[in-house]
Formats: sequence, structure tokens, C-alpha cells
Amino acid sequence: MRIKLTHAYKDIISLENLLLAWKEFITGKKKRKDVQEFERYLMGNIISLHDDLDNKIYAHSSYETFNISDPKPRHINKAKVRDRLLHHAIYRILYPFFDRTFISDSFSCRINKGTHRALNRFRQFEYKASRNHTKTCWILKCDIRKFFENIDHEILVEILKKYIPDKNILWLLERVIYSFSTAPGRGLPLGNLTSQLFVNIYMNEFDQFVKHGLKVKHYIRYADDFVVFSHDKTWLEELLPRIADFLKERLKLQIHPDKIYLKTLASGVDFLGWVHFPDHRTLRTTTKRRMFKKIKENSKPETVNSYLGLLKHGNTFNLKHQVELLTEI
Repeated sequence: MRIKLTHAYKDIISLENLLLAWKEFITGKKKRKDVQEFERYLMGNIISLHDDLDNKIYAHSSYETFNISDPKPRHINKAKVRDRLLHHAIYRILYPFFDRTFISDSFSCRINKGTHRALNRFRQFEYKASRNHTKTCWILKCDIRKFFENIDHEILVEILKKYIPDKNILWLLERVIYSFSTAPGRGLPLGNLTSQLFVNIYMNEFDQFVKHGLKVKHYIRYADDFVVFSHDKTWLEELLPRIADFLKERLKLQIHPDKIYLKTLASGVDFLGWVHFPDHRTLRTTTKRRMFKKIKENSKPETVNSYLGLLKHGNTFNLKHQVELLTEI
């Protein structure tokens, strides 16, 4: 039986929750002009937001769009401070509930998960699938095409309705979801905190299908990248069309045709910035180049220490030495 959210609409829009959300929201943002302007009349602005929500006359504002390289070019859509505060208020209530519904092997945008834990899980699964390296370990790696751009609004709302009985909460979530589109009825903005949660809720349908419908034991997903491990190449080949059909028919998503890889671990598998082998992993070449470029541009201790922390997670003795030499120049 599917669990249901027990929180009510008033829990999200309460002044107490909005104030707690503000404290979380302003971390690292206190010097930004739009944040300072909102904070100048903080209580008045929060009460105004609360009243609009209470009277159900709230309307989400438009977005400011800009481009970043992360490292590939991305379009970021930034909401107004008022709306971003509401996103935090929603997230505070919904995240703890929905996180309990997710499988343990999805790692993106989750507390106590993240890249490093995904890498450790990768290593565990490569041992299990290869029977402690006594068999060839095959890995199917796929990437979903234009992930955020193709999230279907109606399907997302339909999934949310399965978990949320409060119609007022659904009304509010629809205001946020329908505030943005890349095409009619599609797309979530990369800049919203709620988008991180929504895509995990959306992809949880796929995760559950893979784990329980297809009975896949060794599967990891990080955002739009996922890997499946097995010593049986034929089984993975048969799995691929079933995975593709579910994504297309249930979620209106497509696997990127140029990013489907079926390789042995011994040949090296690129996942989350590292190339994985049976007994070690090395930093991806593009990640290395970007790291050295960033350090040359900014050799502040926090930047260098951040990269040295990254390098701890692989076989990078020579790279660490190069970074140390570079910072001594």
C-alpha cells in the first residue's frame, strides 16, 4: 500500500515554516542585492506571501534566464526571491516524506547521498557482479536526453496525486510546476530547489520499475545517468529495450542514442567524472583539464583544497603532486 503525506497545506504556508525556510534560504546569499532588498522589509514580505497563499491568490513570478558552463553550457532560470523562499518552504515539508519512498541507490540531490557515496556503491556493485573479479563484469551505462527539459507536467502532477491527498497542496505545487516550460506542458527550471525534488519523484517511478519490475539487483542512478552491472552481457542487451520502452511510454523520456554504452569494467567505464577499472579509478581527462585550468585561474587555498579533496577518491598520486607543484609556482 502506497504511503500518503500526512502534512496539510497550512504546514507549508505557516509563518513559522516560512521563517524557517528564510533562514535556510539566505545561507551564503546575504550579500546579494535582491536578497537584501527582500530582507529590508522581511516580516511584511513574509506576511504578504502568507496572506496570498492563505487566500489562494498566489501567482508565481517570471524567471530571469542566464547561461553557465558547468562544465557544459546550461540555461539557468532564476526565480524571484519571494518565489525561491516558497520553494524552500515546500521543500522543507515534502523532502523528508518523499525521501523515504526513494530507493537507496539513487544518489543525486539527497541528504547523506551524493557523488562520493555513489562512487563507493559503484565499487561494491562491480565486486558483486564480477563475483569478486572471477567473472567479466559488464556495465550498461545510459544517459537521459534533455532531462529537465522533457519532464512532463501532467505526468508529474499525476504522480504527486498518488502520494498527496491534500488538494490545496496540489494546487500550490501546480502553481510552481506550471510556472515554467521549455515547450507546452514540459520542462522544469534548473534553478529551482523544488525541481531537484520533482525530478527525483518523477524518476522514482523508473527506479521502482528497474528494481521491482525488472528485478535488477545492481543498479545506480545519479540524476539522468544510470548504470546496471552484470556478468551476463546478453541479459543487459535484452534489458535495454525494456528500459527504453518504460521511459518513453510511462515518462515520455528518451535515452540519449549517442550515450548508450555496454562495456566491460576492464576496458574502463566513465561514470561521475571518473573512469573505473577493476582495481582502480582515474579522473576523467576533461575533469583533469578543467581542474588545472581552475587552479591556474584561482589558486586560493579553498579552491586547491576542494580539488585535493576530490582527488582522494581515486588513484591520483601523480595528479596530487602536479597540483602541489602548480600551487608553489
